[in-house]
Parts: sequence; structure tokens; C-alpha cells
Amino acid sequence: MNNFKKIGMTALAASLVSTSVFAGEVTVAGSASMNVDGYSTTGERNAGKGFSMANQLTFTGGGELDNGLTVGISFVLDQGDDATGNTAGVNPFDSHSVSISSDALGTLVMHGEGGTNAQAALDGTAAGDIWDDFDGATTGVAVESSASGSDIMVYTLPAMVDGLSVSASYSPQQSGAASSTAYGLTYSGFEGLSVSYGKGDENLGGATVDTDTTSMKASYAYGSFTLAYSNNDHSTPVANGDQETTSYKVSYTVSDAISVSYGTEEIAKENSTTDAEFERLSVSYTSGGMTLSAQTSSSTDALHGTTALEDRDYWSLGLAFAF
Repeated sequence: MNNFKKIGMTALAASLVSTSVFAGEVTVAGSASMNVDGYSTTGERNAGKGFSMANQLTFTGGGELDNGLTVGISFVLDQGDDATGNTAGVNPFDSHSVSISSDALGTLVMHGEGGTNAQAALDGTAAGDIWDDFDGATTGVAVESSASGSDIMVYTLPAMVDGLSVSASYSPQQSGAASSTAYGLTYSGFEGLSVSYGKGDENLGGATVDTDTTSMKASYAYGSFTLAYSNNDHSTPVANGDQETTSYKVSYTVSDAISVSYGTEEIAKENSTTDAEFERLSVSYTSGGMTLSAQTSSSTDALHGTTALEDRDYWSLGLAFAF
């Protein structure tokens, strides 16, 4: 990690109505990866095998004002991360946010772009979103969540109970839709145990199109084993739009460097005769800032009744670096 000192962050201080100049520190962290992956069937993304790469620089910084508040900034450079088509090559900027915090008041974060609300921060499945491996299939599924993206305020309460974290978020009205709210709780006060619950709502443009999403997660580590469970329930008045996702995962730490895991996911959609079922086996080796990983995933049943898409396999090899 590289450190850069920046004295007199006057512009930031003035925008927060600070009464004096303060010394701050900006740090830069980077990550990069090289990957190869493939599907079992032609006609899908990268059929046979395909190469890809990723790189990212994250700038974080801030300092303490003379009134006791700590101000922080975060800015990500990630070439074309959320851009598509011809615009991907000219969009190097990604997530950015500003935070204000203190031990007594908690932390308030304004996400200008790339934000995640309090519920969506918990909606990743226990198995790690295996469904996302199959985004190249002709017909796919995704775990639904409440509103995330740009211009989101997230507030995390100060510590009141050891091991308990409570957060709430607000997304303002956009494109004629009503504002959205969400909250999330995580308790990790018992050794090895982590339990989370989140709930969020979203208006998709009209009084009859209010969605509601609930996420529950739990994990327990005992010795070299970790067991995890998650459930995401999405409710909407849109026809056949209700969805429930259940996931399990067991991980085994072979050594400080090697770990193995197996996970499953089942996505049940309203009025679908067949649930989407997925499984994944993965192994990783970490040495210093380098991680070598391999995984194989399977869609073990038809994707929501589409029998032409059953029994699909996906594999990948990756080499990632953090610096």
C-alpha cells in the first residue's frame, strides 16, 4: 500500500463547514487479477474458454476536524467497471463517497455512486452468488434486492451493545418513484458466530409497485470448519415476481494458506414449476498478497422451467493480487 500525505484539505473542510484547516492522509490500495473461465455448452458467454482481467485503485483518506468529527473520502478508479459497449473504455471512474463519523454520533456515509443500502449489503448468498456464474446463459436468474446505486445515505449507529452493528439507509426519489428505505443488523458478540438481518423497500414507479426484500444470514466457525446459511425473500405485486433464495455453504481451512468450500443455492420463483438449483466447489491458495483460486459450478436443474438450460457447468481459474 502506498501512502501520500496531503496537508491543508481546505476544499473538503470548507464544504463541511469546518472552522479550520486540518492535516489529512490519503492512501491508495490496488488490486488486479487474471482469469480464465468457460462453460460446458456452446452459445453461452465465453463458450469453451475465455480470458479476462480486472484492475482497480481505491483512494481513501481523511482526518479529524478540530470539533472532534472525522471526515473520510473514498474514490475508486476501475476502468469500465459499470459501463457497457463503446463507453466502457472512456469511463475509468467508479464508486465514490464521503463519510462523517465520531464515537458518540456513529457514521454517516453519502454514496455519490456505487453505494449499497443497508439491506442490499447483506443480500449476498452464503455460497457466494453462484447464480452469477451463469449470467451468460440465454435465460438466467438473479437474487433480487432493494434499491442501491447512486445518491444513497447510510447511517451506522454508534456501538451500544458489544458485537452489535445497526445501520439504516435512505435512497431519494428518482425517475418518478418514491423514496426507498432499508435497515440492517449484524450481531457477532459470540465467538465464531455472526447473525444478520436486513429489510428494505423500493418503489418502482407507482403506488401499486412497491417491493419488499428481507435478508437473513448466519455463520458459525468452529475449529477449521465454517458453516453458513442465508435466505433472501423478495415480494412484489408484479405478476410472478416473488422470489425466495436459500443458500448453504461449508468451508474447511486446511492451513493458513489453503481453504476448500462447497456451497449450494436454490432460487424459487412465483408460479415456476421448477426451482433453479446451483452448486459450487472451490479451492484457494494464498501467499502474501497473491491468491490462486479454482472453482467449478453447476446448474443442477432447469433454470425456472427452461429445460434447455438444465445441467450447465461452469469452471474458472484465477490469479489475484492485492497491494
